[in-house]
Amino acid sequence: MQPGSAPAAGGTGMFVPAATAGTVLCCMCGVSMQPNPANMCARCLRARVDITEGVPRHAAVVYCPDCSSYLQPPRSWLRAAPESPELMQILLRRINRPLARLRVSLSGAEFVFSEPHSKRLRLKLRLRREVLHGIVLEQTHPVEFVVHDRLCDSCSRAQANPDQWVAVVQLRQHVPHRRTFLYLEQLLLKHGQASLAIRVAAAPEGLDFFFGSRSHAARLVDFVATVAPIQTQTAKQLVSHDTKSSVYNYKYTFSVEICPICREDLIALSPQASRDMGGLGPLVLCVKVTNAIALLDPLTLRVHHLEEKKYRVYNFKAALTSKQLVEYIVLDIEPESPEICIDGSRYQLAYAQVARMSDFGKNDAIFTVRTHLGHLLNPGDHALGYDLYGANLNDDDMDMAMTRYSLPEVVLVKKSYEKRPRTRRWKLKRLPVEEDAANKAKGEEEKRLDEYEAFLRDLEVDSGMWSKMNLYKNEDYRSEMASTVGDDIPTVPIEELIEDLTLGDDEEDEGKETVEGNTHTGMVE
Repeated sequence: MQPGSAPAAGGTGMFVPAATAGTVLCCMCGVSMQPNPANMCARCLRARVDITEGVPRHAAVVYCPDCSSYLQPPRSWLRAAPESPELMQILLRRINRPLARLRVSLSGAEFVFSEPHSKRLRLKLRLRREVLHGIVLEQTHPVEFVVHDRLCDSCSRAQANPDQWVAVVQLRQHVPHRRTFLYLEQLLLKHGQASLAIRVAAAPEGLDFFFGSRSHAARLVDFVATVAPIQTQTAKQLVSHDTKSSVYNYKYTFSVEICPICREDLIALSPQASRDMGGLGPLVLCVKVTNAIALLDPLTLRVHHLEEKKYRVYNFKAALTSKQLVEYIVLDIEPESPEICIDGSRYQLAYAQVARMSDFGKNDAIFTVRTHLGHLLNPGDHALGYDLYGANLNDDDMDMAMTRYSLPEVVLVKKSYEKRPRTRRWKLKRLPVEEDAANKAKGEEEKRLDEYEAFLRDLEVDSGMWSKMNLYKNEDYRSEMASTVGDDIPTVPIEELIEDLTLGDDEEDEGKETVEGNTHTGMVE
């Protein structure tokens, strides 16, 4: 083959010329270009067609500085964080009607940085519209929103009189810890059930939610009833009465008591309760709490779901709670049965030899127990359990069970992992709870921090818990911290974390346009 010649087609020796793109001259300026239906170059199209004509460049939005919500006409108020998807949706609704009237489609939108004190919100839109002879023109268009501060209805009532509430929901649980409220707080944040509350105040053994409407309070009570077994009582008090119009103004109180049984509690069933549940127990573990209580017999792997109404018939208490867990070390493990799955949780019966960590190296006290954690435990692991051998119990049902049955000396509850650093790759949001510093006991703040840290550790190892919550990326987390955590320690996958939308200022020219034909595309500089 001669240098520079085209290759033969199919080995037949036939000469095939190289394909070249055809060009035409612009009908207006005569510049050589690729052909399109209008026979105009991008510069000439930009000079003669402006798809942003009639689209507003300025608009206004009303903002409540107290509750960080924006007015959605005519009377709705929606909460939105700065540069969040919710705020983007609110702003785009203000200009959707002009776009629909002009038959302009929106192909993209992003925030442009503006100083927070400037009371301005800037968006850069990418608009598309069909122009001459089926050509689609795309062009950027800036829109500036002026933020006007105005208190919403609920905040204006609260500013005029902080005690001007209509309904209050008093959530209470008579237990020595706040694990249930920490879990419930995350569910309320995810589903936005507490967003309409005027304020949230801390109370002994619970929280108080104040609302400006009775319906808002009733909706919160209905939501709590779907995630926890509760008992509700209502009351109302007459505030004022207009005899001429027969209008009565009341203040409503919803007293909600959450069942005192929590996850990981050890319960001793009475003989009557054990018979009604088909011979379950007498020692059972609470493994899940929703609108029903899931009780697991750790010796037989039988699970019984007890509804709130049925629980009120027996009204049993926890013999031992998670505050009384003891750490053990596993010396040996021998599986007894294959692994099974019940209600989405895995269990396996096994015999384990354990010793208390406090006695390890001091005496030869070794306990051989039957456990449901055979799929998790290995020799050398640590586990948390209840020490029935040395516990001082004050429970009538437990005393009766000890006299009638041969109870195990140890009941293992969960596998224990080494302590993690306080800084994690994820974080949780919290409700703005008002606390009375004058009534706070000494050491109460440190106790709550420890409970919150224990809740975060439980959250990491239980995928069933964090899958129901919104976990956010922690910007303060450093990747080198991961070396301090063992490889076998469960953690939340990074793909499960939520990152708030943060869009910076794009340095692209705002006059940038795209011209699209049927098969060709040109960029306008």
